[in-house]
Amino acid sequence: QVQLVESGGGLVQPGGSLRLSCAASGILFNIYHMAWYRQAPGKERELVAYILSSQTSHYADFVKGRFTISRDNGKDTVSLQMNSLRPEDTAVYYCNAYAVNRDYWGQGTQVTVSS
Repeated sequence: QVQLVESGGGLVQPGGSLRLSCAASGILFNIYHMAWYRQAPGKERELVAYILSSQTSHYADFVKGRFTISRDNGKDTVSLQMNSLRPEDTAVYYCNAYAVNRDYWGQGTQVTVSS
């Protein structure tokens, strides 16, 4: 059974930092590309960042220079370090694992940026 379990969400003040983690099980982690998406209330889900099995990473323009995605193939985890958080970063953040004909999602973790 495939599981992606996110953790690390919470309430933080503007300008603060959070680190999200996603632990994967039931998949051959090192061949999957991993991504973080987010969905704010009333908005569509959007890509935040992804990291390929080759370790190449990509960021949405709205998080470039503030967020860093990383993966640990030995621990089957992917992380998202989020710095300089803004109120507009408030959303549910989802972990995604994808490969050819395979696409899995976590349950999401809430991130709220507010003073």
